[in-house]
Amino acid sequence: MATQKARSATAKIRPDVYRAIADPTRRAILDRLRAGPAPVNALAFDFQQTRPAISKHLRVLREASLVSERRSGRERVYQLQPRPLQQIAGWVEGYRAFWLGGLNNLKRYLEDEE
Repeated sequence: MATQKARSATAKIRPDVYRAIADPTRRAILDRLRAGPAPVNALAFDFQQTRPAISKHLRVLREASLVSERRSGRERVYQLQPRPLQQIAGWVEGYRAFWLGGLNNLKRYLEDEE
């Protein structure tokens, strides 16, 4: 049952979401945006990468629908759009029972060895 749920959750998630969160810089950008919207220059300041490099990361996140962009004067302000992450969390949740079962088996084994 859990495996079937995991497959159906995976089928609904666009593959570019996985690609987007695979990069540690993009995950850090998402973490930063949890605090609220930020202009690209403020985001770039938080990293040692160049502003154009951060802009490329933001484009990948935007294409994956993980962030939205709006113009405010001459600036582009980015905001977190967490809905695709909720779907991934649901997919990962399907593996929780697998890991807990394995850890419980290990615990029983170690307790039996004592």
